[in-house]
Amino acid sequence: MSKQLKHVQLYTDGACSGNPGPGGYGAILVYKNHRKEISGGYQNTTNNRMEIMAVIRGLEMLKERCKVTVYSDSKYVVDAMTLGWVERWKKNGWKRNKKERALNVDLWERLLELCEKHEVEFVWVKGHSGHLENERCDELATEALKKEGLPIDVGGKTL
Repeated sequence: MSKQLKHVQLYTDGACSGNPGPGGYGAILVYKNHRKEISGGYQNTTNNRMEIMAVIRGLEMLKERCKVTVYSDSKYVVDAMTLGWVERWKKNGWKRNKKERALNVDLWERLLELCEKHEVEFVWVKGHSGHLENERCDELATEALKKEGLPIDVGGKTL
């Protein structure tokens, strides 16, 4: 008999001051009465990269295989994962169509790998609509992008 997976709620948000510009991500993991907040940022990045990074960093915090419900206000992230865009881009050699290369491939590859490790469901939440956890993630991301000495976002690699 297989062990039932822990069900974790992962709330995420990304922010950018300018696009591109300094960016930050925030995530909150909730399991039963446990709660962990994480955040970080980069000197020169995009809002979409920070939205994806928030999910990646949250999933990377998990020490064992879990069932995870990801709540994000990013239609880009939620639609790309739930509508199969990312899988299609990957299958097509990371092309969105015959001419356009998909963006943020380094992060999508990391996210797909994490989604294979865990059972992940993506849920879109309306941003800036009073959703407490989403608002807190926005605060974490915004605080993170203002920090001094942020690393450089070089295709997902920090220097």
